[in-house]
Amino acid sequence: MPGTEIKTLQVPGARLHYEVGGSGPLLLMIPGAPADAGALAGLAENLSDRYTVVRYDQRGLSRSTLTGPPADQNVEAFSRDAHDLLTALGGEPAYVLGNSGGALTGLDLAARHPGQVRALIAHEPPIPELLADRERWRATFRAVHDTYLGQGAGAAMRKFAATIEGEDGPPPAMPDFSQMPAEVLDMMGRIHGNLDYFLAHVLLPVLRFVPDLAALRAGPVPIGVGVGVASPAGVPVSSALALADRLGTKVIDFPGDHQGLGTDAAVSAEIVHDTFARVAATPAR
Repeated sequence: MPGTEIKTLQVPGARLHYEVGGSGPLLLMIPGAPADAGALAGLAENLSDRYTVVRYDQRGLSRSTLTGPPADQNVEAFSRDAHDLLTALGGEPAYVLGNSGGALTGLDLAARHPGQVRALIAHEPPIPELLADRERWRATFRAVHDTYLGQGAGAAMRKFAATIEGEDGPPPAMPDFSQMPAEVLDMMGRIHGNLDYFLAHVLLPVLRFVPDLAALRAGPVPIGVGVGVASPAGVPVSSALALADRLGTKVIDFPGDHQGLGTDAAVSAEIVHDTFARVAATPAR
């Protein structure tokens, strides 16, 4: 994104890579693992005329390096980083958008530090602990982890993809790498480099997250829950529907699937802006 500043922030145990661009009220974008800030670059570009957009790599992923040995990371650690980053940016309450696992970070941030969040959009948050068949999903994700230990990242990620696409869904289509710009190829290389860390230290602890629903319902932060209209009935969509029901809100339809914020960035940006504008016009609870 033209005019983007690349910065770092030292936090306990890690040095966060973050990118700032645009002008207007603060908008913090949180990608889910194993992706990084690059996954939301197109969305940021489409919103930079209306917001000061901050994107970052969560700790241990891509350019946000750990200052100690690899260790398991949970949502509380990730949301503490988001809190520290917003504090370093001056303490202004921010609009927050989280995609996938990044939505879990946003939910925990809104529960623990509601004064830092003007409004939150949680796009397809995977929260299997909210589902009636949570025990089955615990076993499924444990099998993904065990497959990683026994067969490596490639086989494990194929199992992991089925939890997003639905167990009866088609395998993910192979992208045409020859048509991809250099920055996308660079991002895909970083994501590939994140797989071992994601599977070894992030997958299981993050997917045992349970949001503080009582705090979120009672708190002042308006929360929108987004679902891609082309997303199959995997864990993210089922979780989003369950979360919206628990919070007493309707889901927001976004274009595309679980990756729609990136693949349909222009349309998604208008939905994000319209949602935040509507929230800003609604009296606080």
